[in-house]
Amino acid sequence: MAGALPWLIFAATLLLPTIKSSTASRMAKPGCRETCGNLTIPYPFGIGEGCFREGFDVSCENDTVYRHNSTTSGIQIYNINLLGGQATHSTFIASNCFYNKNNFNTGGWASLDTGEFFTVSSKANKLTAVGCNTLAFLVGSNEHSVGAGCFSKCTDKKSVDRSGQCSGMGCCQTSIAPNVFSSNITFDLRFNNSEFTKEFKDGVPTVLDWVAGNENCNEAVKNMSSYACIGKNSHCIESPNATGYLCTCNDGFAGNPYLEEGCQDIDECSFPDQYPCHGICSNMIGNYSCLCKSGTRSTDPKKETCNPVGVSERAKLIKVSIGISASAMLLLICIFVLLMECQKRKLRKEKKTFFQQNGGLLLYEQIMSKHVDTVRIFTREELENATNNFDSSRELGRGGHGTVYKGILKDSREVAIKRSKIMNVAEKDEFVQEMIILSQINHRNVVKLLGCCLEVEVPMLVYECIPNGSLFELMHGGYRKPHISLDARLRIAQESAEALAYLHSSASPPIIHGDVKSPNILLGENYTAKVTDFGASRMVATDEIQFMTLLQGTIGYLDPEYIQERQLTDKSDVYSFGVVLLELITRKFAIYSDGAGETKNLASSFLLAMKENSLQSILDQNILEFETELLQEVAQLAKCCLSMRGEERPLMTEVAEKLKTIRSRWREQLTQNPINETECLLENPSWHYHLSITGQHGSLMSLDLESGR
Repeated sequence: MAGALPWLIFAATLLLPTIKSSTASRMAKPGCRETCGNLTIPYPFGIGEGCFREGFDVSCENDTVYRHNSTTSGIQIYNINLLGGQATHSTFIASNCFYNKNNFNTGGWASLDTGEFFTVSSKANKLTAVGCNTLAFLVGSNEHSVGAGCFSKCTDKKSVDRSGQCSGMGCCQTSIAPNVFSSNITFDLRFNNSEFTKEFKDGVPTVLDWVAGNENCNEAVKNMSSYACIGKNSHCIESPNATGYLCTCNDGFAGNPYLEEGCQDIDECSFPDQYPCHGICSNMIGNYSCLCKSGTRSTDPKKETCNPVGVSERAKLIKVSIGISASAMLLLICIFVLLMECQKRKLRKEKKTFFQQNGGLLLYEQIMSKHVDTVRIFTREELENATNNFDSSRELGRGGHGTVYKGILKDSREVAIKRSKIMNVAEKDEFVQEMIILSQINHRNVVKLLGCCLEVEVPMLVYECIPNGSLFELMHGGYRKPHISLDARLRIAQESAEALAYLHSSASPPIIHGDVKSPNILLGENYTAKVTDFGASRMVATDEIQFMTLLQGTIGYLDPEYIQERQLTDKSDVYSFGVVLLELITRKFAIYSDGAGETKNLASSFLLAMKENSLQSILDQNILEFETELLQEVAQLAKCCLSMRGEERPLMTEVAEKLKTIRSRWREQLTQNPINETECLLENPSWHYHLSITGQHGSLMSLDLESGR
C-alpha cells in the first residue's frame, strides 16, 4: 500500500516586534475580549458583535480560536500578525489511498475559500505532495484562473530522500501564484500514506495575507466612513504581500493602529538594547534625545561612546564655538542690513512710481512743506484691517468717483475712509487739494480729517465718522419724512454758515468751498452740522479772484455770476448757501418738479414768490404756523444771498451773525410763549433713507461723501 498527500504547508511567519510602549495599550476594542487561550486577538479581529471589523469575526471555544464565528468550519487560527498583515490557520489536506487488494481506490481533494480580505501567501506557502509516483496539482483563482503542480518519484522506501529537502524523491514542492483566494487540490489516483493522514487529521498550518481594504491608500482615505487607519499617530501603508492596504503606527509609537487610541508613545529610554544611548537619554513624544554629559563629547552619542574632553581640546572647542557664534552673528547682521537696504530701495521705488503716477508724491511734499502735524499717515494694512479688507458690508456711500467705507481702528475709533477710483490728472489735483485744505482746518462744524494713506496707487483719506447722514437725506430722503423743528433748521443753518465764515475769514489763506449744497452738510452727534467735501475748494489770497476754465459744482446751487464770468469768489459760496437756506425753509429740492410735473429751479421760484408777495405758497407747511415776521427775516436773508450780483450779497460772517440773531430771538419767544415746538430734532428716528436719492444731485468734482457717514 502506498499513498500520496499534497497540502499547503506553513513555511514562515512574521512575528510582532517586541516593542513595548511606555503606556500599555489594548489590542481589542474597549469592552471586548482580548485573548482566547494563549492567543491575543487584536482589532480588526474580534469576538462578538461590535468587536470586529466586517470580515474579521472569530470565535473562541475551549481556548481555541476559529474563523467566521463557527466551530463547524474547523478552520482554527494559530497566530495573528497585526503589523505584517498575516494570519496562520489550519487547512484541510487532500489524501488518496490505493489498495491492490480488490483494486480499491479512495479518491480525495481539499478546497479553500479565504474570504474577502484574505489571500493565500505565495511567499510563506508551497504546494507539497508526499508519495511515490505521485502527481499533485492545485487549481485556483486570483484575478485569473491559476494552477500549479509537482511530481514525486520513488520505487520503494529505500529510494525516498530522507534529508528533509523534499527533492522529488518521495516528496515534491512547488510555488503557488500570488493573491489566490480560492483553490482546489487533487492528484493522481495511485498510492497510500494513511499513517501520515492520521497524524494531520485536523489539517496543516497555512499562512494567509490579509488587508484592511482592497483599495490603495490614496483611494481608501477618500472614504472616511470605511477607512481603517483611524488611530491617532497612525498612517496607511500599501500591503507588501497582497493587493490592498494596512495600517501602522508612526515612528516612535507602538500599539494597534486600527484603534483610535491604539498607538502609544514608546519610552525609548526604557529599551536601551533597541534604542541605544551612550549619554543622557530623554524621552520625547514620538522620539528620544541623547546628549553627552558635560565634559564629554561624541559625534553621535546614539552610536558612539561619549569620551572625556581634554583641557586643550576643550579650550579649542570653546574657541571654535565662539568663532562660529561670532561669525554667525556677523553674518546675520550683514543679512539684516542688506535686507533693510533692499527694502528701503524697494519702498522708495514703489513710492516714486505710485506717487508720480497719481499725485501722491505731490501730496506728501505739500504735507511736509506745510509742517502739518495733525494728520496721521496710515498704512494700507491698517486700513484693510479697519474695513475687513474693504468688505462691501462696510460701505457707507458710493459715488461716481469712488466709495466711502466705515472703518474701526485698533483703538476702537470709528472712521470714514474715502477710497477713490483711478483718477486722471485733474482729479488727482482735486484730491491733493482737498487733503491740503482739510489738514489746515480745525472747526467744530467742519468734518475733521484724521489722516491719509499714501502707499497705494490712489491715496485714501481718513475722516471722523459722521453717524447721522446728510442734510439732504434729512430734508428729502425716505418715505416717511420726519418732523423737523424750526429751531433745528435754524441751528443747522447757523452752524453751516459759521463753518463757511470760518473758511472765508479765519483760515489762512482764505478757503472757498466751491460746492456748498445740502448733501455736503453732514449731521453728527445731536445733529450738529458738519461741512464736508473740499474737492472743489480753492485757497486764495486776500482780494484775489479765482478764474476757472471748467465749471465745478452742482446744478441748482451754482452762482450765476460764476457760470457767466468763470470767477470763483467767496460770494459764490454765499449764493450756494442761500439755496441751502431755501431747502431748510421750503423742504424742496434745488431742482424740483411742481404738481404739473414741470422742472423748476428753487432759487428762481423763491425770488418770483418774493416778488409777487406770495412767500407762504412756497414755504414748508409745517413751519407756517410760526411767527411770520421771523420767517420773513429768514426769507429776506436768503434773498440777499441769492442776489444776481456778487457784490450785493452779504459776507458769510454777516450771514452767520444774522442767523444767530434770528435764532436767539426765536428761542426767546419759545421761552415766553411755549408752543408745540421741540428743541430736539429727533429722539429715536425710525425713518430710513434711500441712498440713491442723492444721485440726482451728483457732483462734477471728486467723490461725494453725501451717501451716508
